[in-house]
Parts: sequence; C-alpha cells; structure tokens
Amino acid sequence: MTQAQAGNAAFNIMIVGQGGRLQHEALLFMASLREMSPDFAGKVFVAEPQPGPLWDEDPRMDAAFRDALTELGAQVRPFMSTAFGSGYPYGNKIEGLTVLPAGEPFVFFDTDTLVTGDLSKVPFDLDRPAASMKREGTWPQEELYWPGYTAIWKALYDRFGLDFASSLDLSHPDEYWQRYLYFNAGWFFGADPVAFHRLFLDYALSVRDDTPEALVIQSLDPWLDQIVLPLVIHALGGGRPGPDLSGLDGDVTCHYRVLPLFYARESDHAVQVMETVTAPNKIKKHLKGHDAFKRMIYQGRGQKVRAMFDRNDLPPKESQIRNQIKSAGFWTR
Repeated sequence: MTQAQAGNAAFNIMIVGQGGRLQHEALLFMASLREMSPDFAGKVFVAEPQPGPLWDEDPRMDAAFRDALTELGAQVRPFMSTAFGSGYPYGNKIEGLTVLPAGEPFVFFDTDTLVTGDLSKVPFDLDRPAASMKREGTWPQEELYWPGYTAIWKALYDRFGLDFASSLDLSHPDEYWQRYLYFNAGWFFGADPVAFHRLFLDYALSVRDDTPEALVIQSLDPWLDQIVLPLVIHALGGGRPGPDLSGLDGDVTCHYRVLPLFYARESDHAVQVMETVTAPNKIKKHLKGHDAFKRMIYQGRGQKVRAMFDRNDLPPKESQIRNQIKSAGFWTR
C-alpha cells in the first residue's frame, strides 16, 4: 500500500468562504472538523473571492468570520474571479483551486458540509481522483427532441479527446442515467490542484462558450461544474469512488445543503454533532446572526422539523419534503 492509499495520507482541504450564508457554513465546517477529526494534520484553505468586475457586490467575508476561521487553524486565501463571479458562483470551486499549493494532494468540500467522523482515517487513493456519488439524474434532462444520454455524453468526451466507452458503468442499461459518469460536486479530490484546476477551467469554458451541438437544448446553469467534473476526473485517471470512501456522504461527512433538509433527513448522530459543535459561545455568537442558523438550531425549529418525518420512511422526492416543511412554516435557508 502506497502512502497515497493509506488512511493517514497527507492532504490539504479546500472550502470556499464568501460573505453571507457561506461564511457561516465555513465556520461550521471548521468547528466540526476540529471537533470530530482532531488528528487531521493537513492544512485547511478557505478560498475567498475578491471584489472585481465579475462581482455585483463585494463577495468577501466579514472580518469577524475571517478571524474566527483563522483561530480554528484555517488559512484564508484570496483569489480573483477571471471567468465566473456572480453570474455563476459555483465557479468559485473551480477558480478557488488556485489558492492550493502546487503538487500537494487536496480534497475539496462544499462549504455546506458537516464533518461527523474522523476524516484523517478515510483511505483516500489520492493518485486516483474521484467525487461524490450522492446525486440524482439531474443532467442531462430529457427533452422532446433531445439526442439521448449517449449522444450528449459522447459529444463531451469527443470534444476533449477522452475515451468515452471506458467511462461507462455497464451494469446499467443503455440510456439510463447511472450508466454515465456523473457526480455531485459536493466533494472531489486529486493529486495536484494545478493540473485539476487547469482542466476544470478549460473544460468548463469550452462547454460554456462553445457548447457542443448535442447540448444546445440543455441548460448549463447550475449544472456546468457537474457536467465537466466527470471529464476532468476521467482525464486524470480517476473514476467512481470505491467502497473505501463510503464514509464521505456517510458516517464521516454530511453534505447537508440547507438546514431544514438536514433536520428532516439526516442521522441522529449528525444532528448531535451539529448541535454540539454550534453550542460553544465562540461559535454561537457568529452563527446566530444568520436567520437559518438562529431559527433551526438556536430557536429549536430544526427539532420541530425533525419530528415531522420518519427517517426510515421519508417521502421519495426531495420536493415533497421541502413542500411539507414549507407548509408547516419552517422553511428557511
């Protein structure tokens, strides 16, 4: 077993820090990392977009959050948005990779992630990039005159000179969405952020600015990062994560997205971690300033949402869960 395959392999973490909700989520991520993964010895980089012509408003975090993140051991690093900005803020995870040290393995997490276990024990094979499989068949979307899954995905692989056939999961039938390499971009990792960033940015701009003909009736917003991420990972010799990484989106990390859904769906352990790491005053004094954190955690509405659902018998569609929470007057984000 190589060092890259061992559970104690050295890697850096990157999240995005931005004013508004994301700065609260960034602080929660760091607090949960320190509480649940005290042996993690890598560096944590909070990539912060800077004001510029692509941002309608100043995207930077408040100084108080920057200081609180630093006190928890994070390094807040600025980056300039040259391709995306407020028009496509998901592009922060692409352009923010520039804050990471070249040649050092990294794991990216969406900021709305709670660390619920020991991240230092996850056996990453950092030489074989992968990403989150906690996804639904959100893209491409079936349309009346669309050419089908195979034609769309093959057009993308052909655009970048990649072997399409080797990306397929042949355990699924032709024209079924899970046959094709598709990830949630909530976490991904690689051996070198410079190489990853170069391909991620090049592929994203190529698809955005010169969309292949097979994709012309497909929406690229907000899916662009998830459209090109499989191509980047495939190009770098990676693919679907194996069972060794089941702790991600499992008992080690929880991509909660919005707090009402978190309380409705996630495990008792995840909820206990959430309420434990947000209780200390040094964290609470910052988080309670955001309406969702104040209402869901500190005013107890999250537990009211939790009481509405049976985790063993949840509605099959997320939209049904959302609608029930909204009907009860508890929705916030």
